[in-house]
Amino acid sequence: MEKLSYLKILVLVALLLPVVACTDITASNNKKGNAGPGEYNNLKNKKEMKYSKKYTNADFYTDGKFNEDVAIQAYKDMFEFYDIPFTPLMEKDMWVVDFGLGDFENVGMGGIFWVNDMEHGYFAHAIYLLPDQMIPEHAHVRTEHAPKFESWMVTKGWAYNFSEIGEETPDAPAIPVTHGPAKSKNFVVQQVGEVVHLKKEESYHFLMAGPEGAVVDEWASYHDGAGLRFTHPKASL
Repeated sequence: MEKLSYLKILVLVALLLPVVACTDITASNNKKGNAGPGEYNNLKNKKEMKYSKKYTNADFYTDGKFNEDVAIQAYKDMFEFYDIPFTPLMEKDMWVVDFGLGDFENVGMGGIFWVNDMEHGYFAHAIYLLPDQMIPEHAHVRTEHAPKFESWMVTKGWAYNFSEIGEETPDAPAIPVTHGPAKSKNFVVQQVGEVVHLKKEESYHFLMAGPEGAVVDEWASYHDGAGLRFTHPKASL
């Protein structure tokens, strides 16, 4: 009888060993930051999810006045989706603008100037665009400084990059009614990691986010606000 019980214990130990080993491996992976099956599925699902529009002009305007706090919150919501930390510097220096057109949902932007150095002639800027949001068409003309020359790289989402240089590209997205006609008819769809350069100094151009919004890094020569020219006669910063 004692011999039989001993055999049962051995069988039970043999059955439990794989379970214990599996548990140890899972715990070890979690400590190392390796996702288990559940976590892997969550990460995969997030990668497959797409950011989409959550705010409209009904949120952005209070009694007809542009509410910058709500606009900032809309961008923070997008930053959270794209795992972009909202740093103390962004808290201090990030700005939002509807360009005086009263249609921030469709025509507007957020941004931060990382540097704008007149002495050394260089500029770095982060551009934030909510889903389908457009920067008004504009050009940078010569002042006492050389006309600003720019390059852009999308880091999150994607965008249409428009230029007045080149033949008209078919199947263009609709330009918001509040903006009106644009000179720029040539565009490329700019995906994450792709770099596009301004085609010619002083040429008109603009960016428009796709339905997932866009975060764009811009590098350029010195930005002189006095040289900024908009197509829309009422557009302003």
